[in-house]
Amino acid sequence: MSVALPSPRGIMGDVVQMHFSTPDYVIFALLLVASTCIGLFYALSGGRQRTTQEFLLADRSMSCLPVSLSLLATFQSAVAILGVPSEIYTYGTQYWFLGVSYFLGLLVPAHVFIPVFYRLRLTSAYEYLELRFNKTVRIMGTVTFIFQMVIYMGVVLYAPALALNAVTGFDLWGAVLAMGLVCTLYTTLGGLKAVIWTDVFQTIVMFAGQLAVIIVGAHQAGGMGEVWRKAINGSRIASLDLNPDPTERHTFWTLGVGGVFLMLALYGVNQAQVQRYLSSRTEREAVMSCYVVFPCQQVVLCLGCLMGLVMFARYGEDSPLDKGYMVLYFVMDVFRDLPGLPGLFVACLFSGALSTISSAFNSLATVTMEDLIKPYWPAMTEAKATLLSKGLAFAYGLVCLAMAYTASHMGSVLQAALSIFGMVGGPLLGLFCLGMFFPWANSTGAIVGLVAGLVMAFWIGIGHFVSRMAVPTTLPPIINSTAMPLPSNMTTAVMTTAESDQVHVCLSRPTGVQALYNLSYLWYSAHNSTTVVIVGLIVSLLTGPMKEKDLTPGTVYPVLGNLLFFLPECYREILYCVTPLPQKVGCRPPRWRIPPMNQ
Repeated sequence: MSVALPSPRGIMGDVVQMHFSTPDYVIFALLLVASTCIGLFYALSGGRQRTTQEFLLADRSMSCLPVSLSLLATFQSAVAILGVPSEIYTYGTQYWFLGVSYFLGLLVPAHVFIPVFYRLRLTSAYEYLELRFNKTVRIMGTVTFIFQMVIYMGVVLYAPALALNAVTGFDLWGAVLAMGLVCTLYTTLGGLKAVIWTDVFQTIVMFAGQLAVIIVGAHQAGGMGEVWRKAINGSRIASLDLNPDPTERHTFWTLGVGGVFLMLALYGVNQAQVQRYLSSRTEREAVMSCYVVFPCQQVVLCLGCLMGLVMFARYGEDSPLDKGYMVLYFVMDVFRDLPGLPGLFVACLFSGALSTISSAFNSLATVTMEDLIKPYWPAMTEAKATLLSKGLAFAYGLVCLAMAYTASHMGSVLQAALSIFGMVGGPLLGLFCLGMFFPWANSTGAIVGLVAGLVMAFWIGIGHFVSRMAVPTTLPPIINSTAMPLPSNMTTAVMTTAESDQVHVCLSRPTGVQALYNLSYLWYSAHNSTTVVIVGLIVSLLTGPMKEKDLTPGTVYPVLGNLLFFLPECYREILYCVTPLPQKVGCRPPRWRIPPMNQ
């Protein structure tokens, strides 16, 4: 897939070095070697990954800091590193208000989802669905998650390699194969412990690369004061937009409220994150990892915003550069006289890709093993189960490379593939919320609700995609951020397109079904998860609500009883409607309380 890009001459100067020097190649190679060495270390030390508990859950021995940095790295992908600065350069700092959603988006998982999952001693998040509903719901949830992640893996691997190839001439498939094989190797050999510790290393590289670009770029632009002045003069410093219109792409409400549901889908019920919580030594450390992620996410968001402002200060608003590749053009320009630093940023870029893909491999191997294989072969020995888990991680690595090859032939369908990832997250969040917060929801309601949520998600997503494609325009078909509800800081764009959005703004205000198709991507998760809950509750009430005596202890969180704490105890007990897990330490709590954290 060849990409024709505009020449940067006249915008970034006449001496732009569009190639890597030897120090750049050395730094990039060191990243791959270090990641592989971490995997080898954990394959040859400790328990040597001989049990499924060690391979899939790091023997439940991880401390707070590495878990929190791994949580951060999992969805801080290369796509986000490319997309967020381009978003800020094009539209201004309105996206920064997404940071408001991080508070509830991490507080709710810390105090609702983690206690429930941790005390049930799960390995796969989808085990919860069988405990709460039945095996059919569990399998449906697992298959939906596998579909979501497999679609996404190849794109996350291919997109940064394509950007690097377009800007520097770096061999496209050499980069794809190097990343894919290294990632597969250390994930297969070292298990979750290797994945988490490589995430820690890669997070440090990501911070270093972004900081280097901001510091050098700001210095060349005349200092941060000059950067800020140009951003204000160029109307890139956004004020608080309280427009309640849900079709508006970015407002305080879409970012601060709609973003909460995106965060919950990622940090609350996504297997890649749940697996990290479950690998913690204690429940308290799992909860603390969520708290540590909060300031780290704010720092990451601010770095992306600052990089976008520095880009604007350097080039102004008239740059014809493709917005998807602009960050790499900018880096090559800023570092053209500093050999080694372009390699540092590319290492930062590919660290994001490696952390995301390795998490996908490990989580996919876990759900396949725990949800689709073990229940049907319960007599499998631990040695065979561990070997099979490693084989699954390796197989998903090969699938990732195959998906990257597929992505190279997708063209504009690439946008649809990324949209699919976002579409599936909302219904899965709704399914877990239905089970956890509504004790009368039954398995029939869960199945019908999930199907309804997925149908609604694909209806809106495909309708949006088709309506965009129908817009008459001669502009190049580049990925459109508004159609992609993506993970975490990726929510604005893989490669932002100001052009198509400007065309959209110029059209008349949509009404009826068209208005639904133009719903801001940040509301997708909220809309689709709400659909699952409402349909699931209606069907449950029509088919006979679940009785309290049939609930598995510990699978329902007493949200109403806890929120209405001011009511007399006799009324609260009715609202709790939940049997808690047996307490493991201390005295038995009242029937409506969730047991205290395990120490």
